[in-house]
Amino acid sequence: MRYFLELSYHGKNYSGWQRQENATSVQEVIELHLSILLNQVVELVGCGRTDTGVHAKQYFAHLDLDQTLPENFLYRINRMLPEDIAIHGIKEVYPGLHARFDARSRTYKYFIHFAKNPFLEDNSFLLYQSNPDIEKMNNCISQLFGTFDFSCFEKKGSDNKTSVCTLQSASWERSDNGLVFTVTADRFLRNMVRRMTAALIMVGEGRLSEQEVIKAVKDVYPLEVKIAVPARGLFLWEVKYDYIK
Repeated sequence: MRYFLELSYHGKNYSGWQRQENATSVQEVIELHLSILLNQVVELVGCGRTDTGVHAKQYFAHLDLDQTLPENFLYRINRMLPEDIAIHGIKEVYPGLHARFDARSRTYKYFIHFAKNPFLEDNSFLLYQSNPDIEKMNNCISQLFGTFDFSCFEKKGSDNKTSVCTLQSASWERSDNGLVFTVTADRFLRNMVRRMTAALIMVGEGRLSEQEVIKAVKDVYPLEVKIAVPARGLFLWEVKYDYIK
């Protein structure tokens, strides 16, 4: 039987979702506790990678089991997991449904605040002495809706077979503390959202023109981004499937 897990996690203490050597990942921690609870080796397949320090408000992973779930499964596994990981639901699905390849869209949010606030430091990027023009930022990103090669926003050395993604929507909005960037696509490249966020901030501050960003994407050439936005402001916010409601 194949099951889908819906979960969330705070990424501060993890090297991202994917299991790796010499670092603690979210996948590793959940697999360990599931294996103990179910008394069998459990391997999870996640809906995608998240970088070190990135958070997930909604994340899906699938697993295959040859047994029924124990009574009070959600209560018991959440008691075992650390406080920064929570499993919200588990659902049996048809055997061919794949957490990564069958995701129809993924939505990320990036949070920015302008005044120092100890209660936001783990979940938002403090942007000092800046008041970027979000009208310019929104106009710029709206020119990139559709299917393009977004390799100008991809981290060097990535091993993707293709850098083509379909950007479905994206917008900047003002919040009580600063700004929120929301972006939805069928897939994302490594570091794509953070580099895109940085480039658009530079546009809003007048340090990069809208046409420079648009041309870099449409003509597929490198874009020099001088702002490094940290992982802590980034959340995987929503993942959609045709067969998961």
